[in-house]
Amino acid sequence: MKVLSRWLAIALVFCSAQVSAALDIVITDGVDESRPIAVLPFVWKGEGPRDAQIAKVIMSDLTRSGTFKVLDELSLPQRNISSLEEFDPKLWRDVAAEALVLGSIEPVGVGRYKVKFDLIDLVKAQVQSELAMANKGDLLLDGRGETLVPVSRMRFYAHRISDIVYEKLTGIKGAFNTKIAYVVVNHGQPKPFKLMVADYDGHNETMLLGSPEPLMSPAWSPDGSKIAYVSFENRKAEIFVQDLQARTRVKVSSFNGINGSPVFSPDGTKLAVTLSKDGQPEIYIIDIATKAIKRVTNHYAIDTEPRWFPDGKSLLFTSERGGKPQLYRVHLGSGKISRLTFEGEWNLGGAISPDGRSIIFVNRTQGKFKIAKMDLETRFMQVLTTTRLDESPSLAPNGTMVIYGTTYQGRQVLAAVSTDGRFKARLPLGKGEVKSPSWSPYL
Repeated sequence: MKVLSRWLAIALVFCSAQVSAALDIVITDGVDESRPIAVLPFVWKGEGPRDAQIAKVIMSDLTRSGTFKVLDELSLPQRNISSLEEFDPKLWRDVAAEALVLGSIEPVGVGRYKVKFDLIDLVKAQVQSELAMANKGDLLLDGRGETLVPVSRMRFYAHRISDIVYEKLTGIKGAFNTKIAYVVVNHGQPKPFKLMVADYDGHNETMLLGSPEPLMSPAWSPDGSKIAYVSFENRKAEIFVQDLQARTRVKVSSFNGINGSPVFSPDGTKLAVTLSKDGQPEIYIIDIATKAIKRVTNHYAIDTEPRWFPDGKSLLFTSERGGKPQLYRVHLGSGKISRLTFEGEWNLGGAISPDGRSIIFVNRTQGKFKIAKMDLETRFMQVLTTTRLDESPSLAPNGTMVIYGTTYQGRQVLAAVSTDGRFKARLPLGKGEVKSPSWSPYL
């Protein structure tokens, strides 16, 4: 069983993902319940072919969030407008959307553009259509004047616009300018294992490392500048921390036995890891700079998969000390351990929400592995997914979406689900096996 092998920290294909130019998702559920929004193609104010990239990226971002449903632009009453000044509230009276995004792109030399956008309140425009004509400024929810953007940063700026729109309409910080790390496995190649980083949507994919032996468990530092991972390049499990900018790496752990499940502390100075150097797999904390080690758990059962709570004072981990894999919490100051999960046969592979109030994990019930969420105060558990071999959940930094590994048509792929379980999507099949993504912090 692949999920069990992952929990034991000895599966050799523990943390892989697909090779793909862009991880464009296939939405499988939840669109009809999403909030309608209108996005117009940005007006091109230059010679030659227009650049339609920005509007397409914004549309894709808002759709992928699971919160919004972008209306068909052909159904909109005005199309070739670029600002609030050109917006006519009367024409939008019957459009069932809460907001409109529109803007313009103007080339200003080789490879540079001036980009403007406005976010318009359609609800207010419809309710107060007569007043809106006289006081259009009241309809502006947000926007940016002329911003100079190099062509190499066009997608970045489009994600930035999406972040602004998302936060303005939901009150939650957008997470579109984030990245994912993953390991690509293409069997039959000289170096089948590749540690990859890409934008959250799969664009700007970069290979950090290729290896003939397995690479596993990528985990981001809190500032997004480093990634910790497990490598078998030397025919044994070792933990490295790689600097993404300098492309240099430091070996942090190379003990006999298991060196697995690295995860950075909230301040980025330590790693919580799983080591079996003293016998059974236990949880340890390693100071990255000094390599000093502190043992956290000490039990005859297997303890693994540590995760830091946001305050840095306790760890979530998986243990079979109760007979079967369940999730526990250990307070680092007192050493006190408490069991958190009880429902179902197994609960493992936990992740913690950014506010520390809930956990996301793999729940096994009647032999089926699904992604679940539990409120830590009420202990209410909600199963989020409908597939049956789900694993390795990783939360977006705003806590609204989970990316995870699953099986589709006999292959391991990536999928996404909103933390309310309403919106579901699947990343299409590409070359290689796909498992265990790691979502970056805000960058």
